[in-house]
Amino acid sequence: MYSFMGGGLFCAGVGNILLIVSTATDYWMQYRQSSNYMHQGLWRYCTPGKCFPHNISIAHLDATRALMILSLLACFIAIIIGIMAFIHYSSFDRFDKTFAAGILFFISCFFVFLAMAVYTGVTINYYGKRYGNWRFSWSYIIGWVSVVLTFFSGIFYFCAYRMHECPRSTTSH
Repeated sequence: MYSFMGGGLFCAGVGNILLIVSTATDYWMQYRQSSNYMHQGLWRYCTPGKCFPHNISIAHLDATRALMILSLLACFIAIIIGIMAFIHYSSFDRFDKTFAAGILFFISCFFVFLAMAVYTGVTINYYGKRYGNWRFSWSYIIGWVSVVLTFFSGIFYFCAYRMHECPRSTTSH
């Protein structure tokens, strides 16, 4: 049980760090314009040597930002609950912390998956049809890696929950 929870906490910690880095950095997409490479993130776009905030509200960026922040919050709360389950902190006796942490990790995974899907769909439909020389960049890629890590965190915590709820009997009939 503890090995599953430890693996879940490790995946969640790395996944949460990657979520923070992915959300905060400006390398979601790179494109070439006027023989210069430019890049943009969720919060601003950058030309060679200077960055500017997105000055208009773009719906898909707002949705992606909101979903990434919700994912960060769910993952952070799940990590705290997961640590409490790991150290047997018992302020709520009827509250199974391994199950709650697993559910929150899956919620975090769902939010970041939705954020990545919204960004992917709109970017491909808009930039793919209008511009030929663009690509997704490393901030975007580590966003997808965090989807996988938060998913495995939920799997690990559900495995720990199942081991705790259904111990194997040592006697044979």
